[in-house]
Amino acid sequence: MRIVALAGGIGGARFLRGLREAIGPEDEITVIGNTGDDIHLFGLKVCPDLDTVMYTLGGGIHEEQGWGRTEETWSIKAEMKEYGVGPEWFGLGDRDFATHLVRSQMLTAGYTLSQVTEALCVRWQPGVRLLPMSDDRVETHVRITDEQGTRAIHFQEYWVKLHAAVDAEAIVPVGADTAKPAPGVLEALAEADVILFPPSNPVVSIGTILAVPGIREAVAAAPAPVVGLSPIIGGAPVRGMADKVLAAVGVEATAEAVALNYGSALVDGWLVDIVDEAAVAAVEAGGIACRAVPLLMTDVAATAEMARAALALAEQVRR
Repeated sequence: MRIVALAGGIGGARFLRGLREAIGPEDEITVIGNTGDDIHLFGLKVCPDLDTVMYTLGGGIHEEQGWGRTEETWSIKAEMKEYGVGPEWFGLGDRDFATHLVRSQMLTAGYTLSQVTEALCVRWQPGVRLLPMSDDRVETHVRITDEQGTRAIHFQEYWVKLHAAVDAEAIVPVGADTAKPAPGVLEALAEADVILFPPSNPVVSIGTILAVPGIREAVAAAPAPVVGLSPIIGGAPVRGMADKVLAAVGVEATAEAVALNYGSALVDGWLVDIVDEAAVAAVEAGGIACRAVPLLMTDVAATAEMARAALALAEQVRR
């Protein structure tokens, strides 16, 4: 079985760890990773979502944080502060710095982001094929209004520095409209047996991936069933600020609203948590098969059960 998953950061990475446990040794997983969170810092190309997937599946993630390296140290950050060089609000640990240095060196030497990602994964052996959504530069920006007026800021500044304390007025994936899918992305979607939308942020993770011309169309045209898992449980995101960015695109922060925003032309099946069982009828009325199952990723075993439920629903809705 060839499974393709569109994934963002922490939620997507943790789901993929469970998915990997749920499948057989002969099955294959291709991950199309969001690069809209990418940012240039200290002269380095930082790819938070790709790295979170790579570290999580490769056993190097800081489990409590869900991002960054385990057993991290912060000597470089401290030295940068002594020089008065920022930004201080975005922390890169010493081990993490090494990844960004290698990536940036390879990009400067002329390698594509796809080639760099493949090379980095040689060390981590994540057990999946990890593809960036595009080799082209795409950065998600957020329009806000604060004491400085109305302005657009990088998503990382909105989330990490401001902690999403200001309302998001618009989400703009800068560069997405002219970007091309990375090599292998469209082919993976066309050849997939199952396509999954993990419980990643539907706007700034999966939504940004779908904003790259050709990817949404490839998902919609794929012969494989497309099944998503709700990132919203009981009217709130399990982690992160999906409610903030959903409001910016006019979508209510509920399990059914997210499903209907994707739409039946894109998604064939949808899983909601058992606390949202009342949403099943509304989702199915929108033409999307829906089931209520436990969706809290409390451990790898629970996450594997979620993945099995998604794969079972995919079989039920297979076109």
